[in-house]
Amino acid sequence: MAAIMHRLSQSCAAFTKPTFKISYHVRCMSNIPESTVYGGPKPQNPDERVTLTTLRTKHRKGEAITMVTAYDYPSAVHLDTAGIDIALVGDSASMVVHGHDTTLPITLEEMLVHCRAVARGAKRPLLVGDLAFGTYESSSQQQAVDTAVRVLKEGGMDAIKLEGGAPSRISAAKHIVEAGIAVMGHVGLTPQAISVLGGFRPQGRNVLSAVKVVETALALQEAGCFSVVLECVPAPVAAAATSVLQVPTIGIGAGPFCSGQVLVYHDLLGMMQHPHHAKVTPKFCKQFAQIGEGINKALSEYRQEVENRSFPGLAYSPYKINTVEVDGFLKELQKMGLDKAATAAAEAAEKVG
Repeated sequence: MAAIMHRLSQSCAAFTKPTFKISYHVRCMSNIPESTVYGGPKPQNPDERVTLTTLRTKHRKGEAITMVTAYDYPSAVHLDTAGIDIALVGDSASMVVHGHDTTLPITLEEMLVHCRAVARGAKRPLLVGDLAFGTYESSSQQQAVDTAVRVLKEGGMDAIKLEGGAPSRISAAKHIVEAGIAVMGHVGLTPQAISVLGGFRPQGRNVLSAVKVVETALALQEAGCFSVVLECVPAPVAAAATSVLQVPTIGIGAGPFCSGQVLVYHDLLGMMQHPHHAKVTPKFCKQFAQIGEGINKALSEYRQEVENRSFPGLAYSPYKINTVEVDGFLKELQKMGLDKAATAAAEAAEKVG
């Protein structure tokens, strides 16, 4: 017994040596394939990650910052591969993923699902998650902090974004920053406030509104925000805000004078080809591709090939069973009284060779 305990203690000691790689433990786990693709976050090299320091350096050098929304693993991988600086898990998922007419219906739980998927796919960009409507407006500010904590801890994000404007939201940003969480602000057209704004309407188009955009951006900076999104405001207003702020601005429908730009993934790729979606595609969005046309064409070809039975065909039926096994299989089917199944299997085996 003593000898067995000694050998066990030696084995345990081997596993606790500091030179032992954690990846070895993972590879030895029976439930994880060695060639896993969807195995969760890849090892992250701090030198290759985009951080707030990276953004500050780019801003100081006058280099443009790129941001695109992402909502799932595939889109996150695409952003990662393209070298995009910031992946925003936006509440716009409510519209382009869930099919709602506004951003209001999406819940925190739904946002967390999107956040986790993006975190698994993007290893280079800074990850920013939107706070969903109704999850940070409480006057106590504790709700805002609690929500932001969940977005980081459960969603795997690096920072959060919230829509500014009202004093309570400026205060929420301040409290979240004081809790140790990086915050990106958002002014101009704030989609969560469409009931107050009277719909998706551009802001800053008169003196009072333009001044409010600049003042709100300054207030968000004062609250500790590391960046501010300017949405749907005239270029001169965005230029004024950008020049007065010490943090970078990210424009969307705000002209070319911001520190960086952001677009919705589906919009810039031209994924929504249905007339309804084409009608509501933002005027400021350049479609850098017409991916939707390619998707529609591929789906139509798939449907046609399935209907005329040209797919999958032999080329896409790779799994074989040798003649001996087929004969044994046919006999077993016949023993079971499944003569029709045996005939079908025999005919199929003859056709595939």
